[in-house]
Amino acid sequence: MGDPALSRRGFLAASAAAGLAMTALTACGGDSDGGSSGTTTIEWWNISTTEPAKSVWAALARKFEAQNPKVKIKIVQLENDAYKSKMTALTSSGKLPDIFHTWGGGVLKQQVDAGLVEDLTDSTKPWGDALLPVAREPYLIDDKVYGIPFDIGMIGFWYNKALFEKAGISAPPTTWAGFLDAVRKLKSAKVTPLALAGKEKWPGMYYWAYLAMRTAGADALQKAYEDKDFTGAPFVEAGEHLDELVGLQPFQKGYLGAAYSTPTGQAATVGNGKAAMELMGQWAPVVQADAGKGLGKDLGFFPFPEVEGGKGALTEVFGGGGGHALRRGAPQAAVDFLKFFASEATDLELVKKTGVLPVVPAAESAIADPNIKAVQEQLKKATGFQLYLDQAYAPAVGQEVNDSVAALIAGSKSPEQVGQSITRTAKEEQ
Repeated sequence: MGDPALSRRGFLAASAAAGLAMTALTACGGDSDGGSSGTTTIEWWNISTTEPAKSVWAALARKFEAQNPKVKIKIVQLENDAYKSKMTALTSSGKLPDIFHTWGGGVLKQQVDAGLVEDLTDSTKPWGDALLPVAREPYLIDDKVYGIPFDIGMIGFWYNKALFEKAGISAPPTTWAGFLDAVRKLKSAKVTPLALAGKEKWPGMYYWAYLAMRTAGADALQKAYEDKDFTGAPFVEAGEHLDELVGLQPFQKGYLGAAYSTPTGQAATVGNGKAAMELMGQWAPVVQADAGKGLGKDLGFFPFPEVEGGKGALTEVFGGGGGHALRRGAPQAAVDFLKFFASEATDLELVKKTGVLPVVPAAESAIADPNIKAVQEQLKKATGFQLYLDQAYAPAVGQEVNDSVAALIAGSKSPEQVGQSITRTAKEEQ
């Protein structure tokens, strides 16, 4: 993950760009213990804003309260981008929620380096050590535990089998050339090939990141970050491949202004059968069904294709999962809640009701959806793994990746300029 030093300037700049006034933010943490009633109130920030996860998580909080009568859970649920913006601002202020969603990686490391996150190494043994190793990896910093996973997965293509059949595509493509051919066939059949939430930027980043992995190999993205140099030929080539895709005009009308989970956004466009594919994580089926109708038996999954002549393999995976971290000094009840959330009983409920991939080995048998099983099988075969770039890298660098790739997709940056911009930001992040 490299060793980026904490950049307060980067956090403040991101906060200003998001238009967040520090005084407008609710104070977090610090008042969780005590009170004349002897009740401990824990503030829990998460991004589960879509159903069924939203209701399931709320019910789990009530269940924990029932088992712990002197503890109250105050839930704050925010959409992905709003959550990231507010957490950036709160990190700058030095005050985080008691329990907060994290993807691990470079963002969590900066919060740790700032002294804001509780070291969970000792307090979560032995139950934390029993979770799946690949799921725990993003939250290990300098061999210490700073987060507990509740989900693990990968990014891949979710597709509409009926629309593929309409376009005469007999099987999902395994090469980039084959993928572009599939896009052309879909357009010829008057089917929108891809849905994209251009407004939110991070969904577009997935394309460039995967293409960079396929051209340069999985390890190259981390090495480029450590070397602060994204200008090499494989990264330019990744941008050229993405530029070629954009040139085919594969996305839905208005994609540059489209959000991800709104009723007219990326997930709904696929879920309502108005586009054949989206590049998204293991949560895609749930959001498609919440924002749209969902595809049921017509939904399929396939991994990001290989790039001919590239160093990367089909078995190298881009993705990550979700986890929870605690603010430094959080009450013991917050640790107890993490243990409750990482228990076999809770994981079974999450797998059955929300479609997440299990992090407790014993819960694996609960997977019923064939597509989720396909994701799990792909993960089991993985020969390399890269965390989401906007989480693996320091916040300013991750944001620049998102911004520059969005500019490439919009036609305002060249493949060379994408690498140059990310390199410049990486070198400035000292």
